[in-house]
Amino acid sequence: MENKNYTIKDIARMAGVSAGTVDRVLHNRGDVSASSREKVRKVLDEIDYHPNMFAIGLAAKKRYRIVCIIPYYMEHDYWHAVAKGIDRAAQELRPFNVGVDFLYYRHADKTSYEEACATLRQESADAVLIAPNFREETITLTAGLEKEDIPYAFIDFNIEQTHALCYIGQDSKTSGYIAAKILMRNHEKGQELVLFFNNQINNPAEIQMQRRLEGFMQYLSEAHKDLIIHDIVLHKEDADGNRQMLDTFFEEHPQAALGAVFNSRVYQVASYLHEKRRKLAGLVGYDLLRKNAEFLKTGEVNYLIGQRPGLQGYCGVKALCNHVVFKRPVTAVKYMPIDLLMKENIDFYFEFE
Repeated sequence: MENKNYTIKDIARMAGVSAGTVDRVLHNRGDVSASSREKVRKVLDEIDYHPNMFAIGLAAKKRYRIVCIIPYYMEHDYWHAVAKGIDRAAQELRPFNVGVDFLYYRHADKTSYEEACATLRQESADAVLIAPNFREETITLTAGLEKEDIPYAFIDFNIEQTHALCYIGQDSKTSGYIAAKILMRNHEKGQELVLFFNNQINNPAEIQMQRRLEGFMQYLSEAHKDLIIHDIVLHKEDADGNRQMLDTFFEEHPQAALGAVFNSRVYQVASYLHEKRRKLAGLVGYDLLRKNAEFLKTGEVNYLIGQRPGLQGYCGVKALCNHVVFKRPVTAVKYMPIDLLMKENIDFYFEFE
């Protein structure tokens, strides 16, 4: 149909209903019969109707508050990128009387996460964006939000037992499967594989890392059943201990030629390899931290899997705003691309300009 500016009265006339009915359908409020709603929706689809969002913002008397619960971060790390995406969405939404605030917790620290959840329960919020860290504590939090009729969305990891408005993030298991598939392209007969874990691997907070491992091992069970696999547990705060452990391991296992890291700290392994002037036939890790990208360029890391953390934060806030402020439908699951980065394409990768 030809584009023009349609008023509520125009839509009402075309649908054969009252202007009040059209208004209630557009703003998702009040009781409207199924037949009347269908008539209005049919007209809206025919005219490709899009409300003037800026006008809605100017006219809105209510101020909205979105609270984002994410881990503390350092500059250039994964959660810093998430926060930048959230801030970008917040800037775009200010004209619509939407404010965005942060609550922080220490990653993998159950007490810290519980304290952030408790703080939220004492504050007012129209919607909540959650980077979940502990399953049971998150389920308790979201049950309270549901009781108060406060919509919430997940980023980074999805907890399916809840009733989140949406999940925005990567399919962790599939990303692990792809990591194994791309890494094993480098495999030659007789080579062994080493999996590098951190000392929190069994922490209930590390659900995403566990899902990645599950997908990784699924591929190996399908395509490399006889592969010799070693596990090494590294400690984030013990560089000297890690170095001694790796010295001993590689001395005892000269056939260990492929490696995988399932969190953001592949730079720990790469730094050791760089120091020892050693390169594996293949090493894969996650996330475009600056240190990871540097070792990708110098060759100690062969592949990085990116999951667009900034875009996750941005889309999470925008989805909540679409639901709460603009009354737009929201897709329940929005998977991020599983980006495979190598030194040949790392300079072309970006999330935002």
